[in-house]
Amino acid sequence: MSSCDSPSWLKALATLTATISSRLPTVGLQAQRNRVFETFRSYITGDFDNSEQVTAEIKAGRQLHPLSIHVNRIADGKVRNRPEGMKGFFILEESYYLSEGKPLDRKPYLFLFEPEGSDKVRLTAFQLPGHLKKEDVRNDNDTLAFDYGTLQKSPTFKGAVYDWNPTEKSFSTRSPNELPGGMRFTLIEHFTRDALEVMELLEKDGKRLTPYDTPILYRRR
Repeated sequence: MSSCDSPSWLKALATLTATISSRLPTVGLQAQRNRVFETFRSYITGDFDNSEQVTAEIKAGRQLHPLSIHVNRIADGKVRNRPEGMKGFFILEESYYLSEGKPLDRKPYLFLFEPEGSDKVRLTAFQLPGHLKKEDVRNDNDTLAFDYGTLQKSPTFKGAVYDWNPTEKSFSTRSPNELPGGMRFTLIEHFTRDALEVMELLEKDGKRLTPYDTPILYRRR
């Protein structure tokens, strides 16, 4: 039978097969991108603290790191007027630090995480509106809301890109930010499903100002 005698459904099947085959690489990359991004979302949300690290340091005779707590929640419902079709998700991070002889230090942050390529995630930090008090920027504050149209990116932290390691099933970043006056802030993070290592390295003219030289070791609670 010649090709011109082939039933029309065979020709349609051949066309459909060719179309699907041509799309397979793209579909595969998109599926991987979705898996990596959803894994990141599950890793980054939750409650974390470094109580085990601090307890071990106290037993050893010297506490090096502050007692630290992260409360990370999806904050999409608190951000109004997001652009249509915007990918990614917002996280409201409540960070608390308690050092001996010092009052509790609250550091709330609003972050946007977006997929980048098939195995990376980009972090964008936003400046909190000036009228908000730190103690009011909490995930359990039902009246807290942000207007995306008025949000401004952080002028000091230029963001970060996290790389996925499929062997370790971990994400990591080392993101330096040059600041005025010879200052540099470098965010160094490495995390898996239940552990988060964070080093916020602040330097001036190459000299470390951060009072410790090893990361804070958080565990999921």
